[in-house]
Amino acid sequence: MDSSGPNSSSSKKAKAKGKALLSETGLTEAQLASLELDEYESTIAGEIVPASQIDVTFDSIGGLDEIIASLRETVIYPLTFPELFASGGGLLSAPKGVLLYGHPGCGKTMLAKALAKESGATFINLPLSSLTNKWFGESNKLVAGLFSLARKVQPSIIFIDEIDSLFRERSSGDHEVTAMMKAEFMTLWDGLTTGNDSRILVLGATNRPNDIDPAILRRMPKRFPIRLPNYEQRVKILTLMLSHTTLESEFIPQLARRTDGLSGSDLRETCRNAAMIPVREVMREKGRAGKEGLEAARKEGFKLRPLRLDDFVLHDSHAYAHVEPSRKPPGAYGEALD
Repeated sequence: MDSSGPNSSSSKKAKAKGKALLSETGLTEAQLASLELDEYESTIAGEIVPASQIDVTFDSIGGLDEIIASLRETVIYPLTFPELFASGGGLLSAPKGVLLYGHPGCGKTMLAKALAKESGATFINLPLSSLTNKWFGESNKLVAGLFSLARKVQPSIIFIDEIDSLFRERSSGDHEVTAMMKAEFMTLWDGLTTGNDSRILVLGATNRPNDIDPAILRRMPKRFPIRLPNYEQRVKILTLMLSHTTLESEFIPQLARRTDGLSGSDLRETCRNAAMIPVREVMREKGRAGKEGLEAARKEGFKLRPLRLDDFVLHDSHAYAHVEPSRKPPGAYGEALD
């Protein structure tokens, strides 16, 4: 949000954007017609990501089957079928806070998007800048607008990536406005637990869970560690990534054995680099005759050889050489939270 004032031109643009995005959510025409938003709710609505714009599903995430099953059971079903979990005096309702934590590049943000896609919940992707404003009191009003909007469009998910940046452990050196905003956020978050009819989830993701304010962690009782993939998980990830690529037999199991320490993001970059090697070979061979040679090859149909293991791990130009493994010392990404 533009910090030049609550009625700035960029604020007005954000409101228009929010109105357009709300029309793409799962709300019915009747709900949209009756939906009245103030200027702060409208501004926050500009951070909504409609399900139609989310291209990630649980089926496209490899190696996290157990966590996905747990998310379905503890988060998605209570959000989408609240009647089934109505008994027990609120004991079975969806948690109000969930934390995904662990190594970078292992699928935390993808899980968050897939969670929103499958649940059908309104997904509010909240950057820190959305709640910061130089005008005194405006940040608190934006926080209030965030939670009131989430109530009006529930079931809803408030997603905060790198939540440690927003809710780092408090200290005496905190700016007054920041401290007030954090206090307001926690107060309104606590209000979600006062009624069992609330279907609002605050979902955080972080690489540094130990930096998060303990008061915030207490409000996130469901915590899922996202670790580096083991061999079986790497097989599943590579199978998904290379499903449309011509491969030599027994290729994926051999590659999975040789990529210990790589995250899902590392594996994707490695596969991308390797897939370029056969393309580069064709370009060099056919390109000797200049652009005309490539044009002639295109008419005939480019013929790429299957990927080989040495594209990844053997010679100097192999793909693996350009990827730094994500492995860090034990405890670097909050294993102590388990």
